[in-house]
Amino acid sequence: MPRFKITVQYDGTGFRGWQLQKKDRTVQGEIEDALQILNQKESIRVHGAGRTDTGVHATGQVAHFDFNTDLDTCALQDAINGNLARDVKIMDCTVVSPEFHARFSATRRYYNYRCRTNNFLLDRSYTWKIGSVSLPLLNEAAGMIVGNHDFTSFSRNSENLEHRRCIVYDSVWKEDGAVVNYQVSGNRFLHHMVRYLVGTMVEISRGKYKLEQFKELINHPIDNVNIYKAPPQGLALTQVDYDE
Repeated sequence: MPRFKITVQYDGTGFRGWQLQKKDRTVQGEIEDALQILNQKESIRVHGAGRTDTGVHATGQVAHFDFNTDLDTCALQDAINGNLARDVKIMDCTVVSPEFHARFSATRRYYNYRCRTNNFLLDRSYTWKIGSVSLPLLNEAAGMIVGNHDFTSFSRNSENLEHRRCIVYDSVWKEDGAVVNYQVSGNRFLHHMVRYLVGTMVEISRGKYKLEQFKELINHPIDNVNIYKAPPQGLALTQVDYDE
């Protein structure tokens, strides 16, 4: 049976995250419902590269599914989109090897967190209004997480994980007028990890948390520490890389 890889863009505002839930609207659920229509009401399971939280967006989420169809990839992409709501869209569709897995074959994931320093209103569903911050101080903190670290202090506790180590390849804040973007990439990310990191770094820049405390939590991680978490609307999964 052919395996299809799709790249998905979605506005997370109206979703209870990516992962399928019984009662709440999710991105995975929307795509599976669209595929079920194309598969004569038989369900098709969709596997995503990352389980984005409630309110988190994506411009480059990747997923895969198996589907026995006569449609070519362009026609299949159009057919799925024709059965999706306006806040989620398939941007690309290709046939891949049966061994490909959207989550387990991924080698690198990229996130962007968008903050706003002025009072502009119309992008409030896609930015966190933080006011004035120190970009040098933000980048000093951001540089500390590059490398292989245990991010226990910056993740939601989960007993299902074997370990909470992640390799962070890039971590930088960039200013674009009144918008400040935090760009980070790594081999994996833990539940709420980027939001905890952003929230804590912003408080460091505001003078409400010390850089030395941040460094201590990276070098000597502890569970259930009292740190800060950024809201979901500024975060977007922008890209997933594979060795293909």
